[in-house]
Amino acid sequence: MQFTEEHEHFRKSVRRLVDEEINPYVDEWEEAGIFPAHELFPKLGEIGALGLEYDPEFGGGGADHSFTYVLAQELGRIDCAGVPMAIAVETSMATPALARYGSDELKRTYLEPTLRGDMVCSIAVSEPDAGSDVAGIRTRAVRDGDDWVITGRKMWITNGTQADWLCLLARTDDSQPGDYHGMSLIIVPTTTPGFSVGRKIEKMGNRSSDTAEIVLDEVRVPVTNTIGEEGRGFQQQMAQFQDERLVGAYIALAGARKALDRTKDYLQQRVAFGKPLLANQHLQYRLAELYADVDLIDGFLQHAADRYLAGHDVTREATVAKLKTGRMTREVADTCVQYHGGMGYAEEMWVARYFRDSRLMSIGGGADEVMLRVITMLEGMGKK
Repeated sequence: MQFTEEHEHFRKSVRRLVDEEINPYVDEWEEAGIFPAHELFPKLGEIGALGLEYDPEFGGGGADHSFTYVLAQELGRIDCAGVPMAIAVETSMATPALARYGSDELKRTYLEPTLRGDMVCSIAVSEPDAGSDVAGIRTRAVRDGDDWVITGRKMWITNGTQADWLCLLARTDDSQPGDYHGMSLIIVPTTTPGFSVGRKIEKMGNRSSDTAEIVLDEVRVPVTNTIGEEGRGFQQQMAQFQDERLVGAYIALAGARKALDRTKDYLQQRVAFGKPLLANQHLQYRLAELYADVDLIDGFLQHAADRYLAGHDVTREATVAKLKTGRMTREVADTCVQYHGGMGYAEEMWVARYFRDSRLMSIGGGADEVMLRVITMLEGMGKK
């Protein structure tokens, strides 16, 4: 992937915002268990970070995927994982289907203000009894005249307590329950009667990102809020997952490189037995091995980004990227804690937060086991 002067100019804009508007407040937001999305997102909108690849007619930047890669690299420099994930929901998880398949009216009403940062959105797929098994969702949308009447519960909803609207996957045809047919993606404004936040979920990591359980009790929205063709929601969401998994991997990789850099600096400064810890060849070699892993995965991610740019189906690349990046970040986090010794176990050090935050990469957006299942299917294994 080749980066131009335009890429570097954009990189500097994002880096300045991260350094001035995000990192100084991360500790405060982590303690509060939430960050002010309605204050931060307009600042991201001002530099064009929220809709890089979307149509300029609806407030997008009209850029290509290489700019998304640059954005993710800089989001990975944020001193926590919760805020980058929340931003990625806005840019790459809840909006791709709307941008690709939504009507002009839906784009004007929801996408355009979201890309300015005036609206916060969420993706609502998982449920209490259906996470990785998307075909098992039970939330139903029953047609009543020109409206959908939606009933169900959604779980693990990032930005859930602050969202202005949800991109919600619901079953609109019950003729094949438990199957991937008969689902639709529907825009649900959170001000609609019957919508409520059941609870804010307290998590091990990603604490500055508000995660909620959502309750929908006969929520009535117009059928025109359906994104694209009715009954194609599962397929639209599977495509949307590829954006989510790639961008999540880009961010996690940048975070791992930063963690290694910070650990290397700590080992250089920390003196034990009369010399810096970094003078220990075993520690040098272990860090060198992890840097090599980061470089290898970075090369694969750039390959995946290039294929995305060329318009290819990147299901395999996104799946492999998420699996291997998640496992690599877990190794990096464990090593960083170990090499910080007792201080790595103390909450006052950044490394404890990184250890907690990094664990989600192998769970959210499809667990490792789901990624392995996809790869086995792509390889023709496991067929009856």
